[in-house]
Amino acid sequence: MKNYLRPTPVFCTAAGAVIGFYFLHSLMFASLLVFMSTAIILLMLVFSFSYFCRYAARIDYRFKLGRRLKLVSICVFVFVCGLAIGISAANAGLSRQKFAVLPEKITAIEGVLLEDPRIISGGNVMALVSLRKCASISPNSSVRATSSGRITVFFPAQSAEKLREFGRGASVYSEGMLRPSPTAEGEWTFSANTIFVVKPAPPVERMRTGIRIKLIEKADSKEWGALALALLLGIKDNLDSDLSDMYRKAGCSYILALSGMHLAVLAAIIAFLLKPLLGLKPASIAGAVIICLYCFLTGPMPSLNRAALMYILGVVAILGFLPKQPMAILSLSFLIQIIITPAAGHTISFILSYAALAGIFVIGQPFYELLAGKIPDFLLQPLSASCGAFLATAGITGFLFGYIAPIGILVGLVLVPLTTLYMILSLVWLVLDFGWLLSPLYRVKEWLVGLAAKVPAISADKPVVILVVSIIAIVLIIVLENKFTKDRLKPEPFLW
Repeated sequence: MKNYLRPTPVFCTAAGAVIGFYFLHSLMFASLLVFMSTAIILLMLVFSFSYFCRYAARIDYRFKLGRRLKLVSICVFVFVCGLAIGISAANAGLSRQKFAVLPEKITAIEGVLLEDPRIISGGNVMALVSLRKCASISPNSSVRATSSGRITVFFPAQSAEKLREFGRGASVYSEGMLRPSPTAEGEWTFSANTIFVVKPAPPVERMRTGIRIKLIEKADSKEWGALALALLLGIKDNLDSDLSDMYRKAGCSYILALSGMHLAVLAAIIAFLLKPLLGLKPASIAGAVIICLYCFLTGPMPSLNRAALMYILGVVAILGFLPKQPMAILSLSFLIQIIITPAAGHTISFILSYAALAGIFVIGQPFYELLAGKIPDFLLQPLSASCGAFLATAGITGFLFGYIAPIGILVGLVLVPLTTLYMILSLVWLVLDFGWLLSPLYRVKEWLVGLAAKVPAISADKPVVILVVSIIAIVLIIVLENKFTKDRLKPEPFLW
């Protein structure tokens, strides 16, 4: 079995956490205790049997059997532990809104901005708020009470500048009304009519917000500035909605969402500048610190946080404290992220980010081996990664969006290098104010995405069919690659 499919303990723990988080989150805790007890008993029995085989038996196959049973029992045990982690994290990540007043009577809320406010269609502003207080105010009575949980608040367009100025971490008071959430049953959103800043954000958050405002103002007058901010900081407030829609239709919306690709550009620049001066290990540590500061500046984005966490774990592996196995690092990253930020696990970007990278590791390598030597390597490497990510996410994309766009695989081969160049030139522009090459590059990217967006996507009226076909394709690629490897390593008969 290939290394990328080897059932190591950390991989089995992550697999259990995935199943527990997304499929068994409603499981009763008593049932989980039964599973845990059964796994512990099984572990003890198999360990006893393996030791018996080691010391009492002299036949080699018994020793091997005991060792394999020991590994299987450990994997089963950590798998059940992963189930417990996933179920617990799924329930911890749910936004449980609690009001001491009937929701229908609430006319005002107070809370802390948990993220940078985002401008949406119509010029209105949306932000996630951590509730602190709620109120029911009428001409005849006034009731104020505590509240808790997270709630999405829609602010009027005229409050955009004030919200941008005070930014994440500020305490705000708004009057308006609660509305049922269109996406989560039993949850509420709040439509605000007014906004008052009760308390400014902490000094560190104010400094961060100030940097972001200066960057927005610097890019505001440039034709290509909005795309540069989207690629560097994830700020999409001024991004052309038509351009964003073209990226989505072309199957390349992942390019606009900060993730591993964007962090790879930053990491490559850091390595280029620091590695000759400091050496590999010190440069890796310095890079991890810079990337943490970068994530603080951009804000909590699940896909970017995943990439940053994997970079940090990669640094730990370079220092010799973790095995240098991509799937082990990905599995450990998933476990850490759902434990620290369980709410992120319910987001679309989190799910697609991990599924895509798992596809690159599990499917991309076999795909590469099948076509090695038949396609130039500089094309085959990105093509295999794109195909792996596409097959791993096709079923999820079909369920979520109702269509898939395979054209994104091909256009990504050109668009990703252009985007990398665009990001590097944007960084040069931020430092040296030298960006005359960005304008023609922006037009080339816009033309390419517009051309790809005209290619019809595949409708997913029955997303289960897309899921089944993608699974069959994945299995077929792995089986063919295994057969190809065995045939290649098979010794040729001697010719006399």
